[in-house]
Amino acid sequence: MTASDTARDEVLARIRRALGNDRQPAGRPPPQPGTAAPAGAEVPRGYRTRGQADTAALLDQLADRLTDYRAVVRRVTQDQVAGAVRDALARRGARRVVLPPGLRLDGLPAGIETVVDDGLPASELDAMDGVITRAAVAIAETGTIILDGSPSQGRRALSLIPDYHLCLLRADQVVALVPEALARLARGRPLTWISGPSATSDIELDRVEGVHGPRTLEVILTGPG
Repeated sequence: MTASDTARDEVLARIRRALGNDRQPAGRPPPQPGTAAPAGAEVPRGYRTRGQADTAALLDQLADRLTDYRAVVRRVTQDQVAGAVRDALARRGARRVVLPPGLRLDGLPAGIETVVDDGLPASELDAMDGVITRAAVAIAETGTIILDGSPSQGRRALSLIPDYHLCLLRADQVVALVPEALARLARGRPLTWISGPSATSDIELDRVEGVHGPRTLEVILTGPG
């Protein structure tokens, strides 16, 4: 018996114990696909389910993580959001941006055309200068923003095809840990998990951005007050 056989047998034994199926009685056929597994011992879940940091610390941590991932983060108060959006679009040179159907923005300067998505084809989305969305929740520890396809976020194609994504995020949407984020999300919704701009690396570890989504992610993070 090789070392790999021993390791495999140990893994399979643990799975059987977890399923409460240590032994398969002789002559009994194996379970059919789709049938429920027998109840076994409860799997211990000793991981953290809630963070202890206050709101200010959570926002600092999220901003640090996003910056590490090469996203641009703007920290503003609620009355500064419109100005931050205008400044972000001006710095980007964006003149034509697409919006999800449930997002309305006031105060954009003349010359900025906003196109509300009504099922635009991929070719038209690709021709846009960018997309603006809100988010469902963000995770400070991992620097992850989650979109769930709600009207203010739109279908997944909106955040994947345009080369520039400007995301509007509120302080009350930021949680510390993944379990807290999952508790806020509705089951069955199409989720997009974003940790910085889209990027990948080849075998030489050369980073290439914009492969699976936007090359640039910019986040306007609204703090309390």
